[in-house]
Amino acid sequence: PLMEAGFVDWIISTGANLYHDAHFALGLSMHQGSPFADDVQLHAEGVVRIYDVVFDFDVLLSTDAFVREVSQHEEFQRPMSSAEYHYRLGGYLRERETALGLTGRSVLSTAHDLEVPIYTSSPGDSSIGMNVAELALSGNNLRFDVSADVNETAAIVLDAKRSGGKSAALIVGGGSPKNFLLQTEPQIQEVLGIVEKGHDYFLQFTDARPDTGGLSGATPGEAVSWGKIDPDMLSETVVAYLDTTVALPLLTSYALGVHAPRPLRRLYQRREELMARLQEEYDASRVFRDQRAEQAKELR
Repeated sequence: PLMEAGFVDWIISTGANLYHDAHFALGLSMHQGSPFADDVQLHAEGVVRIYDVVFDFDVLLSTDAFVREVSQHEEFQRPMSSAEYHYRLGGYLRERETALGLTGRSVLSTAHDLEVPIYTSSPGDSSIGMNVAELALSGNNLRFDVSADVNETAAIVLDAKRSGGKSAALIVGGGSPKNFLLQTEPQIQEVLGIVEKGHDYFLQFTDARPDTGGLSGATPGEAVSWGKIDPDMLSETVVAYLDTTVALPLLTSYALGVHAPRPLRRLYQRREELMARLQEEYDASRVFRDQRAEQAKELR
């Protein structure tokens, strides 16, 4: 609903979330279970558990086969960003949904229709990446271009700022996708040498504590020190410590109830345009960036 209402312009997810999302588009069954089940018995019976969700091992095999079949098509035989891969995969999932008479079951297929780019911060860390790796052993030419992921996400943020808008980070959980979202600003400022101030808004739902030192629990204040968040906007940041499966439905209901839908930005089809702007500003900033690097060498 948030994508359809134009409230979500782009997404960073784990590969695991996207892989398991595909089960729904393929009409595969998942069931309510118990976190206290006997896992040894489940394994013996060919049942897989994700906390209190259970499903047959064949669900994995069927989804694996679909990913491999799709990834062997000619359009996949080259390096591509994870956003392009997910967009193309989402198109095939939409076809399968339609054939099965299903609607609105998959994030990937919906993002394909709405041209919402979906990135993953570590493409190899999922069953999708595992199946792509298997295909590489048999001569498949598909490769994930992680540099494209880093630069495209930075380009999206830079364009939002340069177009008179603002950048809002909505973080559901944490982990690697959280950092991949927030690192867009250090990529722009620290690495590319482009003058910028950080994301404008920060809202996170998490159950992670900050004192363990992990990124999931890292506070907005810590992010400010890295240039990830605009220091002038720190007082507007929010961290809510609660279960994301409770928080996200509440936020969705509230947002849809109080604000009219926005026009879809369809950022997927604008990637080349956004990258051109990033390239232009990077080229103009390289002298400044290199001078700063030379000054830093003197501190060694």
